[in-house]
Amino acid sequence: MSEKVAVVVGGGSGMGAAAARKLSEKGFAVAVMSSSGKGEALGKELGGIGVTGSNQSNEDLRRLVDMTLERWGRIDVLVNGAGHGPKGPLLELTDEQWQTGMDFYLLNVIRATRLVTPVMERQKGGAIINISSAWVLEPSALFPTSAVFRAGVAAFTKLFADQYAASKLRMNNVLPGWIDSLPEKEDRRQNVPMQRYGTSDEVAATIAFLASDEAAYITGQSIRVDGGLMRSL
Repeated sequence: MSEKVAVVVGGGSGMGAAAARKLSEKGFAVAVMSSSGKGEALGKELGGIGVTGSNQSNEDLRRLVDMTLERWGRIDVLVNGAGHGPKGPLLELTDEQWQTGMDFYLLNVIRATRLVTPVMERQKGGAIINISSAWVLEPSALFPTSAVFRAGVAAFTKLFADQYAASKLRMNNVLPGWIDSLPEKEDRRQNVPMQRYGTSDEVAATIAFLASDEAAYITGQSIRVDGGLMRSL
């Protein structure tokens, strides 16, 4: 029961899957959930728990948390990944598309956080890392629902940090730029000062650091992993 445990939501592929693998390498027992079934397979491959379900479902998230606690009795780290919400011209998006974006990019974080926070409070410690986007800082018309609702995640993170830091609970956001889990386009690559896309493993390494005791004095922050793409201070 002393083994540290990480729950990765949205861990079927890309950055979420890389985070699950990296945390496993660092000695965490892992529970992985995704809607595709790939997270279930990965969790089992890593010797942990795999669940097929949606981060838009409180019932699925509760099942994941309950299975994790039944197996290990604790949750030390929560990683919140997301799918891809609606895109399109700003004022052509419907109310339903905005609601879907909120489900994908904001409520996914709030739902899982509600479930694991009481567990972490009982343990007197825990870390939550949200996989967000570099475009939170410089909103792009390419990703309207992501930009709007992930800005909400940044605000939620600050509020969470204010309320729970004294209980040794931490929340931070990782802000990836162009990452190799996306199709590579030459014009995008040329806009990155490092002149390359980042890798899912590089994002996962940042997540693993934020999950570790070495990051014990970091909370409420949004950390860019974007090769210098964003110019804002």
